[in-house]
Amino acid sequence: MAMSLGEYGINVNAVASGSIITEMLQFGRTDEQYHQLLDKRAKQAALNRLGEVEDIAKVMVFLATDDAAFITGQTIPVDGGRELSG
Repeated sequence: MAMSLGEYGINVNAVASGSIITEMLQFGRTDEQYHQLLDKRAKQAALNRLGEVEDIAKVMVFLATDDAAFITGQTIPVDGGRELSG
């Protein structure tokens, strides 16, 4: 899409989020299971924490600014470094 839309000045990027703290993570789990999951996933990230909705939103807002005008065709991981751990 980036190649097709670039000539029109349209940037196309994707944000690949890691584990983000939302109600969805707790769905169908007891409180104990939920907290165990949070601990496990946090330990899998270089920053040793899960993301928050704001972490994703800030990257998306940046991509919508003129500061990101020369970024296109990219998938940007926003995962606290979880991708680094394999």
